[in-house]
Amino acid sequence: MRGRRRTERRRGLLLALAMVLGLPGIAAAQTDSAVRRMAQDLVPAVERATGVTFRRPPRVAVRTRDQLGAYLEAKTRQEFSVAERRTQERVYKAFGVIADSVNLLQTQLNLLQEQIAGFFDPDSGTLFVIRGGDAMMLRAVISHELVHALQDQYMRLAPILKMRRQNDRQMAAQAILEGQATLAGILALTPGTSASQISQSWGMLRQAVRAQAENASGAFGNAPRILRESLIFPYINGAEFMVFYEERRTSPDEMPYGERMPTTTEQILHPSRYTARETGLELAFARTRGDTVLYEDNFGEFEMKVILETWGLGEPDAISAASGWNGDRYQVRGTRGGTVILWAASFDSPQDAADFERHVRRVWERGRGRSQQGNRFSVETRQVAGKPVVVLTDAPAGWAGWSSAPAVTGR
Repeated sequence: MRGRRRTERRRGLLLALAMVLGLPGIAAAQTDSAVRRMAQDLVPAVERATGVTFRRPPRVAVRTRDQLGAYLEAKTRQEFSVAERRTQERVYKAFGVIADSVNLLQTQLNLLQEQIAGFFDPDSGTLFVIRGGDAMMLRAVISHELVHALQDQYMRLAPILKMRRQNDRQMAAQAILEGQATLAGILALTPGTSASQISQSWGMLRQAVRAQAENASGAFGNAPRILRESLIFPYINGAEFMVFYEERRTSPDEMPYGERMPTTTEQILHPSRYTARETGLELAFARTRGDTVLYEDNFGEFEMKVILETWGLGEPDAISAASGWNGDRYQVRGTRGGTVILWAASFDSPQDAADFERHVRRVWERGRGRSQQGNRFSVETRQVAGKPVVVLTDAPAGWAGWSSAPAVTGR
């Protein structure tokens, strides 16, 4: 339920990055020819920062803000059918992570329009840059986007960006793409700086971006927490992971692409689990007669933490509750009586599962559980494939599944 909103650069985030790191530049609008020269001049620095070279020169196009906005809106609307968009919105509302009044597609489009400064489009192989931007911002944007153009020459980005119903895997991949672009983009602009030196700034940057969101009155500031945090995570946590990777790779051109790419946000958040190649259980629900599965996917450790915070759990408890993640799966079903929510989450230990069960029961009962008129809910722990699995169920009181709960399997 992601789409292109993660691939377009966030102007506000990169501006915060430039300010925190003190990137050099002057506040002067640039001509189209100057922008192209800037991109050409930055190519060698980006190659040095990544350790690989361009196989062919990157294409650069300069457009007005309105032109870029119209292009992105058209691409965004092409990605999903109207029916699928509505279904995804229904999922978020069913889980209580966006308000019932939120129009998900329009919120995403507003974010694109507000934050746009430039982006690399893998479908056309073109780096688009906004016309008339100031030099500091353009240098930060172009260096970042050149990394994406380089990535696309060594692994096709389009299939990664267009994954369907592999939410956690796609988020992990996005963290590599954005994390590498963030780290290498900074290194390209600050010659002589090491990745470990830059890593000291991530905490400051995360605080700066969150403060900007809390104080902003525009689309980013008003966006639901799940959207804001999903925009920040690939840049900051992805860059932190890339510092870890850079310090341990065995050759200058070794990249976290293909089989080396992390497959879960757990691996991004806990690099030791990446080196151990921990992936978690693949969970599945048995069908119930009369139910229609509207949508299913997983959240992963990162979104699990954000969801718990959205439901009212404090950040320390949310981090602790999600950190034992060992795989999850959810379904939103339609029935004659209303909507059914099923969410199964596997954990590393019985204690991890007990902590998660306790927190979920409390916050769900306090919030969403009571707001579902005519529904009842349960939170219970089962043993699946030798692991404790916590299952949240919220469904109409007359649902057939209450008399025979859907089985959960794992492998």
